Amino acid sequence: MAAAASDRAAGDALPAAASSGNDYSEVARLLGREPSGAFEVVVRDSSGAPAVIRNAPILGDGRPMPTLYWLVDEQLRRLVSRLESEGGVRAAEAAVDADELAAAHARYAAERDSALPAGHTGPAPAAGVGGTRRGVKCLHAHYAWHLAGGDDPVGRWVAERLGPAAASSLRRLS
Repeated sequence: MAAAASDRAAGDALPAAASSGNDYSEVARLLGREPSGAFEVVVRDSSGAPAVIRNAPILGDGRPMPTLYWLVDEQLRRLVSRLESEGGVRAAEAAVDADELAAAHARYAAERDSALPAGHTGPAPAAGVGGTRRGVKCLHAHYAWHLAGGDDPVGRWVAERLGPAAASSLRRLS
């Protein structure tokens, strides 16, 4: 079960076995359920545990997966959930330039769509970060993309609110 992103041609979907058995088990534990589709770990914590995963755009049952990057680190999820519960979604949407956010949604959708299998004709994911067409839906998705290296103004906003210590032990994989 080990196919790295660099082993894939541009435009190919993640293979069904894009992560190691240990990663699969750990991500299942972190999610509290079996993953619904193929993924690869793109950010790890200092112990090597998965922190952010990159999902295939099509789930194992053929349904579209709009959320390309998923925050799986327990501590970070709690911190972002707290920020959301304190009105963070509305605050982020108000703080971030609407045109910059729209451009981020377009970049995210283009990145996700480039991972669709060649010749895919079935249902495909639509919209931008977290499946939204505009505005902010989920701080977790924005922050996950930011941690994975995405140019996301909302992810940057979340990072500023959490402070540099929140992600200091993370390392992005190439």
